[in-house]
Amino acid sequence: MKHVLSAASARIQTTLTALFLSSFFLLLSAQTTDLEQMDYQPKREFRGAWIQAVNGQFLGMSRDVMQQNLTNQLDELQRCGINAIIFQVRVEGDALYASEKEPWSRFLTGRQGTPPNPYWDPLQWMVEQCHKRGMELHAWINPFRAKTKGTKELAVTHQYAKHPERFFEYDGLYLFDPGMHENRTYICSVAADIVRRYDVDGFHIDDYFYPYPAAGMEIPDEETYKANRNGITNRDDWRRYNVNLFIKMLQDSIHSVKPWVKFGVSPFGIYHNQKEGSNLPGSKTSGLQNYDDLYADVLYWINQGWVDYTVPQIYWEIGHRAADYDELIHWWSRFAGGRPLIIGQDVERTVRAADLKNPSVNQMPEKFRLQRTLRGIQGSCLWYSAAVVRDEGNYASILKSKYHRTLALQPLFPFLDDKAPNKPRKVKAVWTSKGYYLFWTEPKGKTEMDKAKSYVVYRFPAGAKIDLYDASAIVAITSDCHFRLPYTKGKEKYTYVVTALDRLQNESKPVKVKVKL
Repeated sequence: MKHVLSAASARIQTTLTALFLSSFFLLLSAQTTDLEQMDYQPKREFRGAWIQAVNGQFLGMSRDVMQQNLTNQLDELQRCGINAIIFQVRVEGDALYASEKEPWSRFLTGRQGTPPNPYWDPLQWMVEQCHKRGMELHAWINPFRAKTKGTKELAVTHQYAKHPERFFEYDGLYLFDPGMHENRTYICSVAADIVRRYDVDGFHIDDYFYPYPAAGMEIPDEETYKANRNGITNRDDWRRYNVNLFIKMLQDSIHSVKPWVKFGVSPFGIYHNQKEGSNLPGSKTSGLQNYDDLYADVLYWINQGWVDYTVPQIYWEIGHRAADYDELIHWWSRFAGGRPLIIGQDVERTVRAADLKNPSVNQMPEKFRLQRTLRGIQGSCLWYSAAVVRDEGNYASILKSKYHRTLALQPLFPFLDDKAPNKPRKVKAVWTSKGYYLFWTEPKGKTEMDKAKSYVVYRFPAGAKIDLYDASAIVAITSDCHFRLPYTKGKEKYTYVVTALDRLQNESKPVKVKVKL
């Protein structure tokens, strides 16, 4: 791998390209009707929500109560049009799934290392439940944190108990030292194990690399630096080099097992504050920084193609003094569009902040307008699921009635796969004892990447143009090879269209059937 310091020239070139593209798209957007006024419903959009364990929301719950809690969340999120769940399965070197590598999480059972009783596997259960609802499931891990501040006891099977020399303590936390090759390799083996054994659609890591800085504290990695400096004389560059190595290794580990599993990162919302004399693209902000404080060179990963999607946590309000949402979403759109860009939205802050131009409403409309008009942005992910489910500030109600009125496919990932599956076979309308149905047969596919995994069903009135870009025509996205038709009196004519989707939702050619309903 090239030395991390060689990234400077690539970064400067990328910045110049981004400046040209942003100018071009600014001119283009000036000629485009405001999508908010058009009530735009995109056919493809990542509509995600995070379900976290680290806040302790599942502590004290029995299996049945937790499953019911998650069922309620998933049902309501489905009604809100959410099509992807990012589910936390590793909080502190532990597991909310059956693992031979790491102990059961205390955030699941109350005590680390204690299996659930009655026994069950939350990750397997969530994969099944999400897929049943037409949602993707992305397994979310915290890569380097080994103990949270609130954890008082680690299991004897925890990696810290086996190799304490590979960790450092910082501000009440234990962390896998990112400067050690053994740690990077181990965490990647955990990721590969999850991807190999579970039918996940994505693998997701959050913004904890080196620890968030605490006042007056230094990261105690002097000995690791001396032993593994690789000729790098600047400690900050060396730390970024370590994280770069990890990100590339993690991507390779995931794709070598299942090349269709999408690797996503949700970095802190600020990459770098604009500074005089800095050659890095910076935003007009004054907060914590990925590049400088967490040693996470996110733009470099995107430009190198090491991540498949990025979800910057732009949780602040429009007009925030230190981290203005408007400034940041424009910045990420301008510089991070080399891979699908998903915006991390904070539900509570959004609905509690007044719109700057119209204080009688909250900031949800303006944030959606920005999300759907700026270049490169292909959806949002909501922090956090429970805030949506309890309809904080009518957020869920407005998703249903306005922004997510239609179903949406996932964004395309052509750099992973751009070959569409074959079209469905033997599509026909059939009367059964249970009603009027469309039936079809799965198309043939030679490899896993070629096979159909789900189907899109469209409906058009007689004489209407068949427009597969019209999201309002989608009546179902299903893994079944059948769809029940809403038969009434048999006098209304419709054309139904069925297409096949592969694992990355490349769409096949259409098959049409005319019916009377």
